[in-house]
Amino acid sequence: MVTRLREGVWWIDLGGVNGYLVDDGGDLTLVDAGMPWHGDDVVGAVLDAGYALSDLKRVLVTHYDLDHVGGLPRLDGLDVDIYAGRGDAPLVAGHESPSLRSRKGVTQRVMGLVGSRPNAEVTPVVDGDTLGSFTVYETPGHTPGHVAYVSESLDAAFLGDLVREADGALDPSPWLISDDTDAVRESIHELRERAPPFATAAVGHGTPFERGGSDRLADLARRI
Repeated sequence: MVTRLREGVWWIDLGGVNGYLVDDGGDLTLVDAGMPWHGDDVVGAVLDAGYALSDLKRVLVTHYDLDHVGGLPRLDGLDVDIYAGRGDAPLVAGHESPSLRSRKGVTQRVMGLVGSRPNAEVTPVVDGDTLGSFTVYETPGHTPGHVAYVSESLDAAFLGDLVREADGALDPSPWLISDDTDAVRESIHELRERAPPFATAAVGHGTPFERGGSDRLADLARRI
């Protein structure tokens, strides 16, 4: 199911996890790709938004977890560039395996058994990089290489699993699924201080906020 959030930004509701489609000045961009069985849903969302699959030029991955990268192999054969934070990019590409020294890594290793890796190259990005209108913000905590993508011109922030929507508010990534909850809190405060104001808060889980996104992030920062 694809829902228009604002001009050039669509929410792909994959049932429990979200992807997003963005027309970034003509460069059609997918943010996160859902589970392995969501690949056809992502393709359908591109078509439902009025585009051809060949229009897709870029995929921005917020982090390595199966529910955000599992659909990437469905895009094999397309001329798309895939980007992920430098700490998670080797995992997305399959060049490295999650560490078994952390609870999060063990979970990722087990979940990864049901998925496959994309054939396309995965380019690592670092804090401050720009991709079209998007600026990369390193936001570790949920995973070591988690990043958020903020577009000032689109008035939207793609927050991945740094935060989630619950009961109409933003909450931090919970302990059970986070690599480091202290880092989560620090990342929320730093993103609140550094990012420009944005209306749309596009979260990985829950219902995205069409308006008042940066205000909601500021409210969360005050609560934690």
